[in-house]
Amino acid sequence: MVKKQLLHTEILEDSTLWNSLKEGNENAFSILFKRHYAHLVRYGNSFLPFPEKVQDCVQDVFTDIWIYRDKLHDKVVVKAYLLACVRKRITRSQERDRIFRLSSSIDTVEFLFDFSIEHDLISDETTASKVSHLNHLINDLPSRQKEALYLRYNQELTVDQIADTLDINYQSANNLLHRALLSLRKEWKGNIFFILVLFSFAF
Repeated sequence: MVKKQLLHTEILEDSTLWNSLKEGNENAFSILFKRHYAHLVRYGNSFLPFPEKVQDCVQDVFTDIWIYRDKLHDKVVVKAYLLACVRKRITRSQERDRIFRLSSSIDTVEFLFDFSIEHDLISDETTASKVSHLNHLINDLPSRQKEALYLRYNQELTVDQIADTLDINYQSANNLLHRALLSLRKEWKGNIFFILVLFSFAF
């Protein structure tokens, strides 16, 4: 039944594919890889300015998943799990290659992603000016706050999933989001709803 469903990949949930992958279904593995590869590479590029190394890290994550599939947990949020795995893999890569200072803590990873809300979506000069200012405010936030916003509004993770990805507790993740939005609201002097709507267009 599952094999037949795999022919209709657009209607399959990640959880269905995950369970099928755990049972050794190569097609399910391939679908998950294609579905998540691009955004995992984009996330990885936010930590490491070496695209080929990032791609290697993402591919290593999927390789390990396939090799150790029988040891994977049944109930995971696949997207959040993959993001966390890529983050940890890049941390180990940085330590091994001595690109950054040696550390055993994932907290040393700096989120380098620059938010850039698409100006093509802006219909008038006044709004475009506001968007440019907002980009500047977001990119001036501390690294962890910016990463939390990215995970929440670009990757659409819940606070629980953000906590898992960043390897922190729920309250810490919630605090990161709260402080980031509080800082933006303080500097923005405008409608906070405008910020939240535009986040969905930031890449």
